[in-house]
Amino acid sequence: MTVEKNNQKEFSGTDDKPVAIVTGGGKGIGAACCKALAEQGFFVGIHYRTSQQTAEKILAEINGEGFLLQADLTDTDQVEGMVRRMKEETGRVDVLVNNAGMCINDAIITMKIEGFDAQRSILRGIWFLTKRILRLFMLRRSSGRIINISSVVGHTGNAGQIPYTMEKAALDAMTKSLAKELWGRNILVNSVAPGFIDTDMTRELSEEVQQGILGSIPLGRMGQPEEVAEVVAFLAKQGGYINGSVVHVNGGMYGG
Repeated sequence: MTVEKNNQKEFSGTDDKPVAIVTGGGKGIGAACCKALAEQGFFVGIHYRTSQQTAEKILAEINGEGFLLQADLTDTDQVEGMVRRMKEETGRVDVLVNNAGMCINDAIITMKIEGFDAQRSILRGIWFLTKRILRLFMLRRSSGRIINISSVVGHTGNAGQIPYTMEKAALDAMTKSLAKELWGRNILVNSVAPGFIDTDMTRELSEEVQQGILGSIPLGRMGQPEEVAEVVAFLAKQGGYINGSVVHVNGGMYGG
């Protein structure tokens, strides 16, 4: 059910259990978000593209309080199938966490156009999935939360990551614009911009690069996926007066 507070609806899992969809939910930050949202009483849709085994593991870890969604977000037909699956499984979506992404690294001089297009395609998929969930679920209920996972590098820039930083900056721009488009509909849109988090992606960096990163973080360490997920869970269930904002979770390396 929902309860009113300051003219905003806060979700409660006591009766009609709210549903959260997490893209890229099989590992890293996405997996931590699935667990945190389940702890807050959400029934969680765990999206994955290829990591079925890890997604199944996360579903088991949240005691089956959710369901799996497989799709390549760059393929609109697969996104449509994913949305149909949501409709069949729950008939509602209260929270969408746009976490899925890819990172194609190369200098502008040597990167091929195919690499740029591959990176751009994930942003197109996020836009399309958000559009479909809004039209089918959230606008009908006139309530919901959309949380985009961007990145500190969308604000600071990073050598060798131009398409990736462009994508993350665009996500934050989407957050601010969509919050304005949904004016008066009680659908809150925010971004969470992690810094350097201890995930498979950052572990692939060389020791030299990792040490350079640590030198730029006032807290002197990388963040944990769970520390990002805590903020996502707060925005999903509380934070009723936070809208069109970018929340930085980066240990102080960028003040926003």
